[in-house]
Amino acid sequence: MDALDIVMNKQNVFPHYQPIISADKQEIMGYEVLGRYKVGEEVISLAPFFQDSSIPEEYRLEIEEHIHHQALMVFLEERRGDYMFLNIDANLIITDGGEHFFNRMNAYKEQGMLFENIVLELKEHEFHGDLSQLKHVIQYVQSMGINVALDDLGKSSTHLDEIAYLNPNIVKVDLEFMEDHSFPGMFREALHSLSVLSRKIGASLLFENISEFNQLNFAWKQGARYFQGHYLGKPKPGFLDKMTFAETLRKDFNHFLHFEKKKIEAQIELTNTLAARLQEALKNKKEPIDMDELTKSIASELEDITFRVYICNYEGFQQSGNAVLDKEGNWQYHFEERNRNWSWRPYFLENIVRMNFEKKGILSDLYTDIHKEERIRTYSYPINEDLYVFIDIPYSYLFEKDFLI
Repeated sequence: MDALDIVMNKQNVFPHYQPIISADKQEIMGYEVLGRYKVGEEVISLAPFFQDSSIPEEYRLEIEEHIHHQALMVFLEERRGDYMFLNIDANLIITDGGEHFFNRMNAYKEQGMLFENIVLELKEHEFHGDLSQLKHVIQYVQSMGINVALDDLGKSSTHLDEIAYLNPNIVKVDLEFMEDHSFPGMFREALHSLSVLSRKIGASLLFENISEFNQLNFAWKQGARYFQGHYLGKPKPGFLDKMTFAETLRKDFNHFLHFEKKKIEAQIELTNTLAARLQEALKNKKEPIDMDELTKSIASELEDITFRVYICNYEGFQQSGNAVLDKEGNWQYHFEERNRNWSWRPYFLENIVRMNFEKKGILSDLYTDIHKEERIRTYSYPINEDLYVFIDIPYSYLFEKDFLI
């Protein structure tokens, strides 16, 4: 694709619109404007043109403005109330302090364009200046009533503190890397942290490049408010009825809910089983408690479920050693683990308080064990108001039991 040919033949440059669908109403809430170029009978994407830094900035800016102008005028003429997502290169708009860009946007506002319906998509990882410069641009844009989305998270290495500092309205997560059907465990954890951060700063999560059912499921489980991708709708030269994808999404959501319901039921069943077996293992134990013998006894009673057992007090200090099942299936006891403190772990205090208040055990979420380097769950159970036993359950057991992972 020759850049000069594109600039000299702007009559062949035009926008396509890819729908973005809301999770709550299952309706199209807006469209991302994407550049296209017609070569003979073929229509090609202009993404490589905009991503090529060797092409002069003025060429890229000219074509970007030409595409945006066409889209904005269509929205104005049709009096559309959808959100319009416009990709912009922040490096280009700050060359003159943003004056040209803001004057241009104000011209559309004077014609009736509602700024609150515009979302500017910025790629923070492609910005060459100081982050404070980008922060200033975002703040100014938001002060005008325009929304800002940080784009391509998932492809980039943007840190959570940078996202919090820039404080966008929308965070776009790219799922293109999942085309090989893999869902890396560490990425799940990172996305969970991103989901929590987005909620705390008041930003909505938008998952893009959803091309398959399992990617939609992943986005749904991560708390996506908006969905975008070929699985739902490809970029087209026109617009669709708002409810085009409602039936598909409702069927998919129903499938997700049914599956998650089965998982929750299986987790409750496991929790009840563990509670009953622990009550049986503890019923004949007398005071004072020999922590090490009790730990070994519980490990032996539950060896079909657990690979590690230990006891802590309410302050998080380990009162026993670790009973650990080795690779040969034999129990080993590590006295040296006594007096370790685990109160620094997330949710430790909350779980202790809950166990004291509710008088029952708690099954953790899946997490990666730092010693086994595999995903496990931990079941914690109150022995009394001061002592709590922790049962670590291996991934192999969880995998064998349907819906526990």
